[in-house]
Amino acid sequence: MLPGGARPIGAPRVPRTLPGRAVDHLRRFERARLRRVTVVDAGHGFDIFGMHPDWVAAGVWLTRFFHRRWFRVTAHGAENLPPRGRAIVVANHSGLLPFDAAMLYADVLAHTDPPRVARPIADHFVPALPFVGTLFARLGMVNGTRANVARLLEQEEMVMIFPEGTPGIGKPRSERYRLQEWRVGHAELALRHRAPVVPVAIIGAEEQWPVAARLDWLHPFGAPFLPIPATPVPLPVHYHIHYGRPLSLHDGGGDPDDSEIIAAAAERVRAAVAALIAEGLRARRGVFA
Repeated sequence: MLPGGARPIGAPRVPRTLPGRAVDHLRRFERARLRRVTVVDAGHGFDIFGMHPDWVAAGVWLTRFFHRRWFRVTAHGAENLPPRGRAIVVANHSGLLPFDAAMLYADVLAHTDPPRVARPIADHFVPALPFVGTLFARLGMVNGTRANVARLLEQEEMVMIFPEGTPGIGKPRSERYRLQEWRVGHAELALRHRAPVVPVAIIGAEEQWPVAARLDWLHPFGAPFLPIPATPVPLPVHYHIHYGRPLSLHDGGGDPDDSEIIAAAAERVRAAVAALIAEGLRARRGVFA
């Protein structure tokens, strides 16, 4: 055990479990890196939201093929990720299914030292999904209530927020790389908890999985719609993840209870993400190249 109840990733307790097998398949240097990831464990193996240290290692193994081979993720500006302390990573959202969140999760782990888990903040229906909700919780996902995010920031953790929410992944082709309605909760939390915000642009996810149809009258497990993909698997697009310089929204002592200040702070983050998207699209040499 580490100070404060944090526990490093070590050898799996039950080698026959999926996370145990995953850790066994990681290269030795990867296992050594991941031992430096900490989970705030009160003594029962999980943190209060269900994240388990062996499952974080399993997440690296589960996403490795897509991160390195299928989407061939290229990171730009990863040095802007804070190596320690509370932080909010804010990105655009797209792609039918949240592969963009999975790739950002894997990329942050790969480009921080010691490796950090960017805790994905999910819409309310995701934790209710059978099996998948539990799996995502083990990997670090948290139900997106204000109290949950505040608790993570108080624990000096990094969180990952997509202010567009599900409208982002359901946008039509004509709206590619155009930010949808921008929720402001991340700005209020950044102001209240004095957390830097890292704007992120994910280029490639918009083209990864064409949609043949969208059934708005079906709401499986509370999801706002049921998408019908045009291809059986996502296309092997080339992902580019652009990390911007951290924004200190709290500089100047902005009032976190003032709706106008919150809106202005959220617009500042939106503008930063939009600028990174524009920069990434200009630099891109092709969807698959």
